[in-house]
Amino acid sequence: MNILLVLVPISLLLIGLAVWAFFWAVDSGQFDDLDTPGFRALDEDAGPQDKDGDES
Repeated sequence: MNILLVLVPISLLLIGLAVWAFFWAVDSGQFDDLDTPGFRALDEDAGPQDKDGDES
């Protein structure tokens, strides 16, 4: 039962740290644009180029 005197404050500290990290991430713009990075993988690259750098 004495272990609860250690585990409860540690868990409250970890919850507080997680809440702080979440609000820090929101405030620093980590969640501003969630859609564009996923669509970038689907964009087509430029076509193949020859040695002169011209598109063929």
